[in-house]
Amino acid sequence: MRQDRAEYCHMTAPTDFETELEIFRTESESAAQYLYAYLSIHETARRRSVHALLNTAPLFWNTALSALQAGAFIVLGRIFDQNSAHNVDRLLGLAQRNLALFSKNALGVRKQGPSATPPAWLDDYLASSYVPDATDFRKLRALVKKNRAIYEARYRDIRHKWFAHKELSDPAEIGALFAKTNINELQRLVTFTGSLYDALWELYINGRKPTVRQRRYSVKAMHQRPTPARRISKVQERITLEAAKFLRNAAKQITVRRKRRFRP
Repeated sequence: MRQDRAEYCHMTAPTDFETELEIFRTESESAAQYLYAYLSIHETARRRSVHALLNTAPLFWNTALSALQAGAFIVLGRIFDQNSAHNVDRLLGLAQRNLALFSKNALGVRKQGPSATPPAWLDDYLASSYVPDATDFRKLRALVKKNRAIYEARYRDIRHKWFAHKELSDPAEIGALFAKTNINELQRLVTFTGSLYDALWELYINGRKPTVRQRRYSVKAMHQRPTPARRISKVQERITLEAAKFLRNAAKQITVRRKRRFRP
């Protein structure tokens, strides 16, 4: 193990992969924060009191909503467009070309950390850890290809021709682009990137088979059946509920103040 550790610590690939994995996490979470903040504001505004609150500063809230919407599409492009510097294919390519990163020896080095001697539990842990092969990454690439096809068919032109480069000005053409979108599909697309990150992180850090599990994605369901705060771990749920809580509390405060003002 000592020789394996020395060889592994002198490899440059782990740093490259870890860097790309962290960039992918921040991109995925940014897309989720922008989209789910946007959707949560709209969902919360179904309440009459919240709608009235937003109408006290309509220019500000329309500006904020437009920025959130644009941000979500811009980041999605950075994730899926293959000419982007840090797209998802670069991340998977680094992993697939450096399978030694996921060996039991490499995992053992990561688990041992800075300690001079391995912990007593490490051998048993490594014995049950999963070592991926090219088939695992082909499956992940197939999932990425499926989701990229959705992005390219219905969201790429909105990103490129409207938000990023303003190629369109005809309202009819702009409306035709947005008519192709589907909100549930867009939510699944954004949360897929988070699920892919989870799978890669669990493989690299914990030696678990890379399985992409669907995250909870429906803003409407999150509003109707919120996850208890102590159990929230995914960014789309956190931003959804934070935005709703803030707007409801702000609307409530205004209502209370108005009642006090007009109290006989």
